[in-house]
Amino acid sequence: MESNPEKESLRNLLLEKRDNTSFDLMKIASGKIQKKLKKIYAFKNAQKIGAYYPIGSEIFTQDIIQELLSQGKEVFLPKVIGEKMEFRKIKDFSSLEQGSFDIMEPKDDCPTDNNLDVILVPTVGISPKGVRLGYGHGYYDKYLAENKITTISLTLEKQIIKNIPKSEHDILIDWIVTEDNMLQTQR
Repeated sequence: MESNPEKESLRNLLLEKRDNTSFDLMKIASGKIQKKLKKIYAFKNAQKIGAYYPIGSEIFTQDIIQELLSQGKEVFLPKVIGEKMEFRKIKDFSSLEQGSFDIMEPKDDCPTDNNLDVILVPTVGISPKGVRLGYGHGYYDKYLAENKITTISLTLEKQIIKNIPKSEHDILIDWIVTEDNMLQTQR
């Protein structure tokens, strides 16, 4: 989808930086992020929450998902269908199977609902203004362009970059949560 050499080289640099974070540090950072999330009103009061199952060196969301399910919240994970992405409700981790890009996705029999209260968005890099750098496929940007939902980026402090080139299809993120900070982006 993306053919921006500046974004591509920044993406590679940030992925390398994130991939070099040890498992133990990722576990600690993910735990801190989980605690900070609860302080965001939009997240705390949400009933229908979009999340993601982590791949590679992404923030671990399994504990967040498990906690939401045990609180009786409705949890939805993305499923890629062709050029689009939709969110489907899961009951537990057995509702998942390996899907596109080797990512764990909800099975076909999980109900679709794109009318969510908040979405946790995987992030390679992000600017303080909320310009997010993903993997370059554009699934989240397309989805968020059609569905106005509060977005929260989960990322490491070191993945916040002063300037990320913004494309016209990029959707700004509302909140950034790292192991050290919570930041509401300025629109």
